[in-house]
Amino acid sequence: DVTLTHLEELRVEPEGSSEGYSREKFPHWSTAEGTCNTREIVLRRDGENVQTDSACRATSGTWRSPYDDGVWTQASDVDIDHMVPLAEAWRSGADSWSTSRREDFANDLTSSQLWAVTDNVNQSKGDKDPAEWLPPRTDFRCMYARSWTDVKHRYGLTVDDAEKSALTELVNRHC
Repeated sequence: DVTLTHLEELRVEPEGSSEGYSREKFPHWSTAEGTCNTREIVLRRDGENVQTDSACRATSGTWRSPYDDGVWTQASDVDIDHMVPLAEAWRSGADSWSTSRREDFANDLTSSQLWAVTDNVNQSKGDKDPAEWLPPRTDFRCMYARSWTDVKHRYGLTVDDAEKSALTELVNRHC
């Protein structure tokens, strides 16, 4: 299983400090396609029957949050979650990255980093790792562990002991 292999390859280190962290150090919702920014592209990608205005903003559609199975018809009720939160990435090695690499991370449409989810569920997650927070929908926990591991592995970010134990347990129990 590729997830277990990648999990084994993750470097275990104590979580770093949040000193110096700011969301602004991860330029996000950058223009990605025409006039559309990353948020707008994820809303279009993850929604059904999404209609947009001339500025690429979603004006209607339906979104189902994989974290809690919530269904939303207003884009304002949907957050685009960074699977590995920006602050978590900072404490796991992104503090030494260039701004350009942090921007790539915050706007990555090619990995499992960005998800359209229920806004208040995303806010409850905050910058917690899987040892501290899990999606309420248990049948999504395998995908959550796979996605988290993929992003950490892809970007060479570290995990702490509790995080690695939680991920291993999630994969063994839910996948």
